[in-house]
Amino acid sequence: MSSFNAYGKVDEAEQAKLEACRKRRKGIAIISLSSIILVGVVVAAVFGTRAGSGSKNGGGVGGDKSPATSIKAICDFTSYPETCYSSLASLPNSTQVEPVDVFKLAIQVAMTELSNAAQRLSEPSVLGGSADNRTAGALEICQELFSLAMDHLNLTLSAGSTSLFQVMDDLKTWLSSAVTYQETCIDGFENANGTLKTAIVNHLKNSTEATSNGLAITTFISDVLGSLKLRRLMSLPDRHDEQPTWLHSKDRKLLQTADLRRKANIVVAKDGSSKYRTITDALNAVPNNSDHRFVIYVKKGVYYENVQVGTNKWNVVMVGDGMTSTVVSANLNAVDGTGTYQTATFAVLGQGFIAKDMGFCNTAGAIKQQAVALMSNSDKSIFYRCQIDAFQDTLYVHANRQFYRECNIYGTVDFIFGDAVVVFQNCNIFAKVPMPGQQNTITAQGKSDPRQITGISIHDCTISPSGDLTSVQTYLGRPWKDFSTTVILCSNLGSLINPAGWLPWVGTSAPSTIFYSEYRNYGPGSSTKNRVKWKGVKNLNANLASRFSVGSFINGSDWIPAIVPFKSGL
Repeated sequence: MSSFNAYGKVDEAEQAKLEACRKRRKGIAIISLSSIILVGVVVAAVFGTRAGSGSKNGGGVGGDKSPATSIKAICDFTSYPETCYSSLASLPNSTQVEPVDVFKLAIQVAMTELSNAAQRLSEPSVLGGSADNRTAGALEICQELFSLAMDHLNLTLSAGSTSLFQVMDDLKTWLSSAVTYQETCIDGFENANGTLKTAIVNHLKNSTEATSNGLAITTFISDVLGSLKLRRLMSLPDRHDEQPTWLHSKDRKLLQTADLRRKANIVVAKDGSSKYRTITDALNAVPNNSDHRFVIYVKKGVYYENVQVGTNKWNVVMVGDGMTSTVVSANLNAVDGTGTYQTATFAVLGQGFIAKDMGFCNTAGAIKQQAVALMSNSDKSIFYRCQIDAFQDTLYVHANRQFYRECNIYGTVDFIFGDAVVVFQNCNIFAKVPMPGQQNTITAQGKSDPRQITGISIHDCTISPSGDLTSVQTYLGRPWKDFSTTVILCSNLGSLINPAGWLPWVGTSAPSTIFYSEYRNYGPGSSTKNRVKWKGVKNLNANLASRFSVGSFINGSDWIPAIVPFKSGL
């Protein structure tokens, strides 16, 4: 089977060059944004008013600015302005520019370019003379990721067409995920020969730039609205006792049930006492694209299967008999030829997934290197009182909004990794004994675009050793990508944590664009006195730290149901 290496290294020289370029563009954007005329045009357009209304010569707010000037100001805010200018070239032919139209066209351009990239990568000639199983498998994964990215761009376009400023969190989440999927595709060719890797990057150049620009334009509109206090507040009040408004009344009653097992639509029993013996068979019976909760009760036992909750399986609730009683187990791994993305014992793609009282395990062992126990791509997915156990790459928080509460997570190298918007709360994180010569790194966050809203937030958790780690160095994390973002808040850090705290991915330092921070942690490993002095390691005050809470970072107060307790703020 194919190898799918998920570890694209940071090129420090290239990163520095890119950062200098971004700073220059940022300066231009600031100048543009400071113009009251431009802000007036943007805000008026969002609310459906024409910039030149009430004036014969367009002399209302912004009447002396051409549409091309406004588009240029918006495009200067992106990371790829030339691509932005050319893709939006048709808009200046109209009499005024509405940001909603700019947004919609930018997303349509990204979808077109992504479709073109998928077509190019499906051609037999793309591999040239490198048609081995590993690269062929990586291409297959790319096509799956392209499909996911297209789904998210479609969601973005359809949601943004109705009430743009009211769904900003959704839009930025889905666009961030579309960026992640394409980045993951490229990472799959990290160990391919240089010519092939370059060819893949070139094939995806237009689609990655267009997607990044779509995210930047969305962020531009969001920032303008936010600056005038017209966007809904990101920090919501602590109201975890309320029911989320998106739930149907029947779902509310269901999720208030003390024991969901009694209300299950399907029961899975390994011993044959129910119709379904495997979780996969049960999932096949789940209705597609359902807006209603569908409960699967998995009775105690070890289920030896690789499970995937497909993209069309929405709002599935899976309940077991306990994190060590109902366990899904498998052993796919990188050494034996399976790509990291495909090694997951349990993979979740369908939106709104909830797991409660379940265990997920990859038994491949440290010697088999990358071997994922659980991977989630599910937007608004929740894992409550679950155990996730492996060694390297245990938990792949790949994309979208995710919440983990009272879970036990075990691993060694980069064992919480990915590019989701994710909060871990009241979890136990255990570092295990790695292979000889290895160092433990708890996190490896993969944010690759500065405007992605992704990151790992570890709040009110406990980090402890599992086994004798006296001769093993354990770090809080290392920066997988240029904008890697990880914060650890109000948590108990054991003495296993190396005083330096964070480990470079390559070399002796890290890109200045990362965002790493610790806030009000305690325990023998919590002292920051001897932490690394990287520019990207930040000090947080209470206000900044609160942005990484459940209520703010993932807006969990809106969608986490009553069966899962949580603290909205810090």
